[in-house]
Amino acid sequence: MSVLTPHAHWALRLAIFSVFMYHGLDKLRGLEGFAEMAGMPVAVALLVALAETGGALLVLLGGFMKDWMTRVGALMNIPVMLGAIFMVHWGQWSFMATETHPMGGMEFQVTLLLILVYLVIKGNEGAGRADTVAEKASAGRATSVAGS
Repeated sequence: MSVLTPHAHWALRLAIFSVFMYHGLDKLRGLEGFAEMAGMPVAVALLVALAETGGALLVLLGGFMKDWMTRVGALMNIPVMLGAIFMVHWGQWSFMATETHPMGGMEFQVTLLLILVYLVIKGNEGAGRADTVAEKASAGRATSVAGS
């Protein structure tokens, strides 16, 4: 299993990417309808859709490129998830739709929020990427030289 450990981050990245890209593109296609349903101005709805798509893309690209991309991409979607939880899903835990919560409860949104928080905190650390490994090796050499 240790061979797979450096690549496990891709499961979280792909989950975040697929959910937020899908929902963001869906909102962009029906921006006015989303704004009306959410009770927000179209400009705010556009910002939500752009945060979802842009954040999703940054989380995915961060796996190939830079740590800041992962952290910023995840951070962009934390307010989106907080809005979804408090404006739409609050008051019911189960994700199943009910009469009082036709959009379902907050179980799924809280899970997504926690993954986003993890990615903001962890970034690319331990992702097994070449630049991360090189940075750690370089830092190790600098420490051993300084300690000599």
